[in-house]
Amino acid sequence: MRGYRLAVILLIVWIVRDHHYRLRVQGDTPVTADEVTKFLPEAKELRPDHSVFRGLEVLNAAGEKIGYVVRTSPDADHITGYVGMTDTLVALDKDLKVLGIKIRRSDDTRKHVEDVATDRQFLKIWNGKSWEEVGEMTPKALRMEGVAGSSMTSLAMAEGIALRFRRTDAEASNQPAFRASAGDIGLAIVVVMALVLTFSNIEKRKWVRRVFQVVVIAYVGLISGDLVAQSLLMGWAKSGLPWRMAPGIVLLGVVALVVPWATRKPVYCLHLCPHGAAQELVGRLTPKKWRVSLPDNVARRLRYLPGVLLFMVIAIVMLGLPIDLASVEPFDAYIIGVAGLATILIAVGGLIAAFFVPQAYCKFGCPTGAVLEFVRSRGPQDKFTARDAYAGVLVIVAAVFYWKYYVIQQWIVGPL
Repeated sequence: MRGYRLAVILLIVWIVRDHHYRLRVQGDTPVTADEVTKFLPEAKELRPDHSVFRGLEVLNAAGEKIGYVVRTSPDADHITGYVGMTDTLVALDKDLKVLGIKIRRSDDTRKHVEDVATDRQFLKIWNGKSWEEVGEMTPKALRMEGVAGSSMTSLAMAEGIALRFRRTDAEASNQPAFRASAGDIGLAIVVVMALVLTFSNIEKRKWVRRVFQVVVIAYVGLISGDLVAQSLLMGWAKSGLPWRMAPGIVLLGVVALVVPWATRKPVYCLHLCPHGAAQELVGRLTPKKWRVSLPDNVARRLRYLPGVLLFMVIAIVMLGLPIDLASVEPFDAYIIGVAGLATILIAVGGLIAAFFVPQAYCKFGCPTGAVLEFVRSRGPQDKFTARDAYAGVLVIVAAVFYWKYYVIQQWIVGPL
């Protein structure tokens, strides 16, 4: 079961990451294999390349790489010809030597675009050049005057191609250096303290737990504002871990996921979540006569809510809907001056509910808590449950959004 749950998490992360990388490469007008057959007749499939080149590998029917293609959009969308930008496709062989270029789409005037597209001498300027050479082939360096009668359109194309190839080199050389700020060190200390509480008998001393809860609310919540949330986890799935720039929050996230999976101990929910700590403290202030015991059928139905929210999160992330994931959880409310109204209402509502139902939000409303509870090992007696089946459904949902994104996106949002 631990292997299954790990596989579910990794599959969803891979789908989200590859999907968003594909969108960064392909944009709203994806390159198709048919567009490439002019240069690579055996092309059958295009596969996004996750290297710094940010292009598409061209595969033949046997799945072998036979070439590579890149487009100048969106990198060069700001370069205007006569009246608009031009998206140019550049085809290369498997050694990254240029085979040719073609205009995919242009906002320039039709006459100017036709002049450029039919000027074979201009289109062949880049043929046979390496990636590095293309990056240096600016109109100024080539003393290029452009296509007669359409010089602005052709020069803009040439500048866009050179910019697209230079951008890759810049990205490869501009990796940020590792840094650990005072905030990262402070967060690491809190994480270590939480691990000590989790794996020792100190927690049995109630005053120690109460003091630590105040520390977590004050430092993790109000001071650092580093909380594990869907916005954080999905952001990492899309773009990778920011371990160079924010090692403290990466450590927190890794501990939150790995410790319950490996040891059965829900360290984050039990000791490191400011909202969980605040709910527990609030609940201790409630007279026993105020506490509400929910009927079993009501509690059972409410427990479906985190799963519904996780479905929404996947839909929002995969379809790129304009909804801030922070608005479906209360955690940003602890960062003063940042949270929106929806986040604040969820946070306040969760604390009010905790007066009457202990840990109400944790039990019935937290999608991040549901993920951490899903990965948690339950020992030798662990078995496949409805929660595990639903997790498999979410993988299928993410895969459907991945494979049918452009169809679903147009159906829901409208024509692009």
